[in-house]
Amino acid sequence: MLISSHLPRWLQVLLTEKFFNACVIHEEAKKNEKNVYCLDCCISICPHCLSPHSSHRLLQIRRYVYHDVIRLDDATKLMDCASVQSYIINSAKVIFINQRPQTRQFRGSGNFCTTCDRCLQHPYLFCSLSCKIDNLLRTEYGLSKFLYDCNYLPLPDVGLDDGLVTPEWVLEPSGSTKTSSGSDGYGEEAWCRALSCTATTEIVRKKRSSLTCPSVSGSLMNRRKKPPHRAPLY
Repeated sequence: MLISSHLPRWLQVLLTEKFFNACVIHEEAKKNEKNVYCLDCCISICPHCLSPHSSHRLLQIRRYVYHDVIRLDDATKLMDCASVQSYIINSAKVIFINQRPQTRQFRGSGNFCTTCDRCLQHPYLFCSLSCKIDNLLRTEYGLSKFLYDCNYLPLPDVGLDDGLVTPEWVLEPSGSTKTSSGSDGYGEEAWCRALSCTATTEIVRKKRSSLTCPSVSGSLMNRRKKPPHRAPLY
């Protein structure tokens, strides 16, 4: 969890806020999940709370398999998102806000997140917004060169949806040649493991093909040296 004096207030809250909790003000209303983030007030709000914030900078939060994502178009208005791997959800490019826990650490051949070692597609360096920010704080000692002045950030023109992205929606790395990936959102790990296993198998095959079994070689030589059988003379 990133908490630093180098982070502006709106960014610190964005990285630590728990979205999609029920709004206590509209607890009886339908679709009362807090899936909108107000950058001016630094709070999460539900769709029923929008009216007082209509002139504020608003960011819709979406969720895929319990992890929060935001549209890449929105994120690039706020900061430099270069080298952060984007994904495609229902034709829209998104990036994860925070890094996701991994079931197991896998380190083979391939491309990995500089911060958390998650498998990535080339040439990306970070799996999430927080991973890039963490790296910048360690290497650049600040974010001033990477944050943009954004005075206007409305919600999408298409209207506010509930933000819940079901597992049936397609989630795959941007630029992928695959038509779909796993519904759990971890298709890039499987892709890296498969690539590593394929490379290892090819190496083993080459080594085996270059070796000759001594016992087999010896028996063949002995057979060649053995004189041919001749019938006895009487």
